[in-house]
Amino acid sequence: MATLMPALGACRATSSREPRFIPLVFSALLMGFVLGGVLCAQAVAQPVYRCETKGKVTYSHEPCVGAKVVDTTPTQGLDKFTGQSRKGKDVRQNEYNRLFDDAVKPLTGKSHAEMEAQRRRHKLSPADRRECRALDERLLAEEAAVRQAPPGAAQQAEAKLFLSRHRYRELRC
Repeated sequence: MATLMPALGACRATSSREPRFIPLVFSALLMGFVLGGVLCAQAVAQPVYRCETKGKVTYSHEPCVGAKVVDTTPTQGLDKFTGQSRKGKDVRQNEYNRLFDDAVKPLTGKSHAEMEAQRRRHKLSPADRRECRALDERLLAEEAAVRQAPPGAAQQAEAKLFLSRHRYRELRC
């Protein structure tokens, strides 16, 4: 014990101008959490599309011409109803990611959705990441074009949107 005390004393700064050991450790841990959170892979909910063909309604993970995106965000379920958490691993991971993203937002300037996209796209090649970013913008523009298209031009706008959604899915953006 006596041999450890000089080593611990060496970590303590003697004046207020010298760097302290504790902030260095804290910085290293924070950087580890940031990198771990960014590199963490998790299952991502895919969009579900509602398609109408000849009066028949179908739901699919594959886009179709004229498809409408359905919100399938899962509910979180009961938490601590019996004094224990009943959330699955994926829900706990998503909650952790959301808290983490909110904590580092002042540093990164990115929202939770942007951080989720970054996690999903981490394993893609740089060219595919660039294409995904371009598709993000193109999908927004094409969805707006479908909403604003006159009845005659709506089908052509929906076909363009279908192709973009199909490519987005192929790339696993």
